[in-house]
Amino acid sequence: MAHIKFYSGEEVPLEMHKVRIVQKLSLPHIERRLEALNEAGNNTFLLKNADIYLDMLTDSGVNAMSDRQLAAMMESDDSYAGSATFTKLENKIRDIFGTEYFLPVHQGRAAENVLAKVFVRPGQVVPMNYHFTTTKAHICVNGGSVDEIIIDEGLEVTSANPFKGNMDVAKLEAIIEKRGAENIAFVRVETGTNLIGGQPHSLENLRQVSNVCNKYGVMLVFDASLLADNLYFIKTREEACKQMSVREITRAIADLCDIIYFSARKLGCARGGGICTRNRDLYMKMRELVTLYEGFLTYGGMSVREIEAITVGLDETMDEDMISQGPQFIAYTVNELNRKGVPVITPPGGLGVHLDAKRFVSHVPQAEYAAGALASALFLVSGVRGMERGSVSEQRDDDGNEVYSNMELLRLAVPRRVFTLSQLKYAIDRIVWLHENRALIGGLKFVEEPKMLRFFFGKLAPTSDWQHKLMAKFRADLGDSL
Repeated sequence: MAHIKFYSGEEVPLEMHKVRIVQKLSLPHIERRLEALNEAGNNTFLLKNADIYLDMLTDSGVNAMSDRQLAAMMESDDSYAGSATFTKLENKIRDIFGTEYFLPVHQGRAAENVLAKVFVRPGQVVPMNYHFTTTKAHICVNGGSVDEIIIDEGLEVTSANPFKGNMDVAKLEAIIEKRGAENIAFVRVETGTNLIGGQPHSLENLRQVSNVCNKYGVMLVFDASLLADNLYFIKTREEACKQMSVREITRAIADLCDIIYFSARKLGCARGGGICTRNRDLYMKMRELVTLYEGFLTYGGMSVREIEAITVGLDETMDEDMISQGPQFIAYTVNELNRKGVPVITPPGGLGVHLDAKRFVSHVPQAEYAAGALASALFLVSGVRGMERGSVSEQRDDDGNEVYSNMELLRLAVPRRVFTLSQLKYAIDRIVWLHENRALIGGLKFVEEPKMLRFFFGKLAPTSDWQHKLMAKFRADLGDSL
């Protein structure tokens, strides 16, 4: 892994790649950005790309492909069944994870659908280190529930704990004892916990979780979508793993799990997904649903061109220089913001930079969706699109009561190999300005609220004219700047 020191003493992440294909960006003026927010119902998911400068909504399906991936796409075999392209991916999965059986799906939530339909029965619970929105929805739709048993430090916004994504093993054993192993659908570990700041788990913690699962005969399911970042953190933060290669760490993880699933929109830097297992019985239980919901067993709803790209992308994930780029850029941004007094989640995690809206806009109550309001405000003053990861990302309970999230975060994803350092410096500059003018930010209220996954397409409106006041202050301070 490249470790470069600058003679000047400045700590700057150094890209171990060069850019050969570019895509033109635009930065509309702030008045147009306000219009765009109104048209989108203050939901950054509904903004149009033409109005966005830096798209930090997600890392899903927007990571930069390598030259090797683009070249591989030209070799694809588009046979409906028995494609040689699929065989390449299947063999790569076996090589990296050591799993005999592989089921392709079109993305991560498709894998969650199959897993929930096959293994979750009404009344069962799925213990996990932390939920993801679509994971929880699939489990609940099938009559189950989730029980989050992340370690206590996982919900501390500022911490020095290197593995805030670890599961509380004692709580896991207590849940199984209380509920009975037959009432546990499976235990799920999410690598790089998405909703609490992309915080990693350690290999040792996963080993302890696996031991408990084996003791009680409970299946361990591993969401590997954010594995690339977590591999970097295990390699650099876990003392017992510093001398292990990335491939050795990956195989050690895989050997502890009964089922591994992933979104290749994240892991592999293409568009697709898959489910892996060594167990033929588990494979046979899931196989029919893949053909029912996704497509034939040798494409699973994916384009064969994407399958070729995933095969190469998984191989490149074993490259230390590749997996280090995202976390290093994120750490640079987090450290700069933290140094300037902006409240962020620490230590820096994977996936993106996470602003702590509870502290950033402490005057905006959760009932007025503080993280959503911060997302709107940041887009207004910068053209940077982030994603609300707070109470908007929850959903009401069966009685219609609001369920407030443990954290109110604005996630600014840093897709791998996409942004330059100057673009991140621009985002830092606008975030610092916004923090200094945070008193002008107000709340939001729903005007169109879906019952499920409302953060995808719900619409909100400001509770006052705070956006116009913020825009006026921007013009007063920055003049005719975009």
